[in-house]
Amino acid sequence: MIRVKVLGRGVEREIEWEKGMTVTDVLHKVGFNTESAIARINGRVALEDERIDDGVEVEVIPVVSGG
Repeated sequence: MIRVKVLGRGVEREIEWEKGMTVTDVLHKVGFNTESAIARINGRVALEDERIDDGVEVEVIPVVSGG
């Protein structure tokens, strides 16, 4: 299982880990894409194609823009 926290929205959930899963896959499973959020794995910013290990914590940080 992967613990996913969406910062700023108070959402925390666990998703099932799948072999070969990437950061992009995790973002999609919680309703984001790579243009609307970034991810941190165990406290460090992760690349979109980075593979996720079972048991990690992923923090999703929604991107806010304005003008």
